[in-house]
Amino acid sequence: MIDSGDTSPKRVLDTYRVDVSPKDKFVTVYGRKPVLEALDDPSLDVDKVVLADTARGQAAREVLDAAARRGVPVQRATAQRVKVLAGNGKQDQGVLADVVAPRMRPLEVGLRSEPRTVLVLDGITTPANVGMILRTATAAGIEGIVVPRRGVASLDPLVVKASAGVAFRAPILKCATAAEAVAALRGLDYPVFALDAAARASVFTADLPARAAFVLGSETAGISDDVRPHVTGWLSIPMSAGVESLNVAGAAAVLCFEVARRRA
Repeated sequence: MIDSGDTSPKRVLDTYRVDVSPKDKFVTVYGRKPVLEALDDPSLDVDKVVLADTARGQAAREVLDAAARRGVPVQRATAQRVKVLAGNGKQDQGVLADVVAPRMRPLEVGLRSEPRTVLVLDGITTPANVGMILRTATAAGIEGIVVPRRGVASLDPLVVKASAGVAFRAPILKCATAAEAVAALRGLDYPVFALDAAARASVFTADLPARAAFVLGSETAGISDDVRPHVTGWLSIPMSAGVESLNVAGAAAVLCFEVARRRA
């Protein structure tokens, strides 16, 4: 129910009851080695393991034994079902595990706490870049990292590996698209900045409010067309020696730690 007396964006967020999808609570890892690594890490809370009913032999026994040691339930499913749940039909090896990500939540839930700084990933499809950005932003104290379900690399073992495990505890906010995220942020009066090598304002000297959102565009196309109308300011990272731009993960590191420096 929404209190009809106040339908401002903040009030609407306060009064909506959000049903959280399992995809917004867990990071799913697949493949024998990633699943065993998750089960062997006592710092991780593994909700369940799903094992193909065709899985047999030593590999299956190792997974079953590791799950038993942790007291993690194992569900049997068809090999096709495991492929669907993993989202990767070539590398799941008939097994996956749902690992609890305690700081991951739907965007509308995460915005209720009014995070000071939100990072939005827009069209970043390389898992290594997504993983490194999650690690960097979390280390810099960014309070919300929007990882849309569409247009951005999914949170899979490649992302987890690139983040050195930080993906499990990063403050990830989930939504359908980057455009949906920036529209919601603008509705809550967040200024939205985006990086562009041609921008006149430097990330080091621009007036950045304490409460703001920042968009990182794709490796090839930059900021997408449906996100651009919501951008209120453009920032560049000054370059020397003829270098035109940084890899998006490198740019994210510069941006996130500049934000952290200003807070300090």
